[in-house]
Amino acid sequence: MSGLRAKQTVTTIDLLRHGECEGGEIWRGHVDVALSHKGWQSMRRSVASLDDKQWDRIVSSPLQRCAEFAREVAEGNSIELSLRQSFKEVNFGDWDGRPSKEVWREQKQQVLEFFKDPQNFAPPNGESLAQLRERLIPAWQQLVEECKGEHVLLVQHGGTIRVLLGWLLNMPLEAVVRLDVPYASISRIRVFHSDDGTEPFPSLAFFNHGCDISPVVGDTDG
Repeated sequence: MSGLRAKQTVTTIDLLRHGECEGGEIWRGHVDVALSHKGWQSMRRSVASLDDKQWDRIVSSPLQRCAEFAREVAEGNSIELSLRQSFKEVNFGDWDGRPSKEVWREQKQQVLEFFKDPQNFAPPNGESLAQLRERLIPAWQQLVEECKGEHVLLVQHGGTIRVLLGWLLNMPLEAVVRLDVPYASISRIRVFHSDDGTEPFPSLAFFNHGCDISPVVGDTDG
C-alpha cells in the first residue's frame, strides 16, 4: 500500500520584513524611503542567524527598503532576484509619507475607523486590507507554483506579511492587525504539494525569528 501514497514536494518560503527606515514616524506604505543604518544592521543579523539559508531565488517588493537589501543578498550569493509590484505595502493614499501624529491630529476619526475595520475602510485614496489581499494572494499563488520545490526568500512589508499569514492560517482578515511582525523578523512557510491533485497545504514552520522590537498597535510603518 505504501507505493500508492501520493508523493510530496515541499516549497519553503522565508518571509523577511524590512528593518527600520529613515524618515521617523510616518505612514509608510507606497512612499519609497531608505533603510536606516540600524535597519540594514538588523536585517543582516536576522539573515545571518538562520541555520538554513540556501535560497534558490530571492523575490522582493520593489520599494527600496526591501529591494536594496534583497539585492545585496542576491549579489553576494549569486542568486536570482525578482522585484514584484504585487508585494508592495498597502497603499495609505493621502496619508502616505505624512507624520503619524499630524494625520492623527487632523483626521482622528478616520484613523480610528481604519484600525477598527481595516478590512473595509481605506485611507483617502488608499487601499483597504481587502483590496491589498486581492492583489497579494494571486501573486503568492503564482510564486508558489513557479518555485515549486525550491527555497525562496521573500522580502516585503509588515502589512503584506500579516495579510499573507492570516490568509494561510485561515484567520479572519480583521484579525491580522493583531499579529506583531517586528522589523527584520523572519517567518517560514512550508508548502506541501501532493501529486494526487489536492490543494497545496501551507504550514507555519516558525514566526518572528531574529527580530527587532516594534509597536504592536497602530503600526503605520510598512
